[in-house]
Amino acid sequence: MTKDFAIPPVVFPSGGSTANPNVQQRRFPAAPFQPPRPSSSAIPFMSFDIGSAAASSSSAPFTGTLNSSASFGGGGGGSSSFEDEEPLLDELGIHPDQIWKKTRSILNPFRINQTVHHDSDLSGPIFLYLALCLFQLLAGKIQFGVILGWIVVSSIFLYAVFNMLAGRNGNLNLHTCTSLVGYCLLPVVILSAVSLFVPQGAGAVRFVVAGVFVLWSTRACSALVVSLADGGEEHRGLISYACFLIYTLFSLLVIF
Repeated sequence: MTKDFAIPPVVFPSGGSTANPNVQQRRFPAAPFQPPRPSSSAIPFMSFDIGSAAASSSSAPFTGTLNSSASFGGGGGGSSSFEDEEPLLDELGIHPDQIWKKTRSILNPFRINQTVHHDSDLSGPIFLYLALCLFQLLAGKIQFGVILGWIVVSSIFLYAVFNMLAGRNGNLNLHTCTSLVGYCLLPVVILSAVSLFVPQGAGAVRFVVAGVFVLWSTRACSALVVSLADGGEEHRGLISYACFLIYTLFSLLVIF
């Protein structure tokens, strides 16, 4: 025995008419919100008028005054240059020609030119200090702080010894002492460079070579101190002994 089932008819909406309200229609997702883009700007989401900005900048008043002659030292109008300016080394107080003359005067301990040392400076001593530290570094010794400290202590020591010996006649200042101790460090710098090629086992040779360079520095420093300061001629022996102690300490840094 068969049963007959009643199948309802399927009705499709046509022409936008809603014949059957029970039929569910498919919904499409709506597009996200986007701000309106101005058509006059090439940059998205920005409105910038180049013509108006240029007009506003050109119409703004300029209150500053450009004076090229006042800015560049006067004279010549806008075509002034830096030809009249001093070199940078001269402005810093570094004179390479004077440093070379003072250094060359130490090379001959028997004929030292004292006139070039009347104007004391610290540029040459700093250069020799760095050279000595470099040679010690090549020998495997990092002694930057030790050498700098010994230079300061040696300058104060020589200053105190000379002024105690000369009394009221002493006119040697600390700046001059530091300059002399630094320039007379040149033989010790040469000793440090020579010691790189001397074997460590040759102890006697190293001591003899170090003694020669210490006497060289002592002779140069004592001669400069006596010639540049008043009242030092009668105390030449004691001044030479103080200089000998100073440069012996520096030579011990090189030997050991």
